[in-house]
Amino acid sequence: MSIQERRERERAERHRLIVDAARELAEAEGWDAVTTRRLAERVEYSQPVLYSHFKGKDAIVRAVAVQGFVDITERMRAARTAHRSPRQALRALAGAYLDFAAERPALYEAMFVREVDLSFGSGDTPPELRAAFGEFVAVVEPLAGDDVETRIEVFWSALHGQATLDHGHRLRPTHRRARLDLLLSLFP
Repeated sequence: MSIQERRERERAERHRLIVDAARELAEAEGWDAVTTRRLAERVEYSQPVLYSHFKGKDAIVRAVAVQGFVDITERMRAARTAHRSPRQALRALAGAYLDFAAERPALYEAMFVREVDLSFGSGDTPPELRAAFGEFVAVVEPLAGDDVETRIEVFWSALHGQATLDHGHRLRPTHRRARLDLLLSLFP
């Protein structure tokens, strides 16, 4: 291995370490606790080293969000592909999405709630986001009939609303299944 390859590997490892530390700190204490000073202490590098990887906290949150899309895509794909029936796959994907949001609230917030410099639905959309949307396409398309993208947007919006309201304790926890059943009834 050349010196250049070793340096690139070490840089990538530092990058991953910073992203993981930010994610863990946010999940433990919320995004307000994530500062470059605290991250530098946590990963045992100086703040200038952090700034050599990221321009600031917003860039770190963006990196965490992108990694979150990798995670949610894997979870939704596993749920979807575990079922042959399109309706069961739809239900499984919806459940995986809601479970992800409940289990990783700070990560979900970085992905969908916080203002992050990520472009959705454009030519600049990162592949990780496209892959997540692709899971929605794969599960909705067989049941949608016409205007697949609008149906996906409504489905996703409804899931996001439920996830956000569940997190804020604004919905009855005992009625999660009933809400999901009603949403799924929109797909004949």
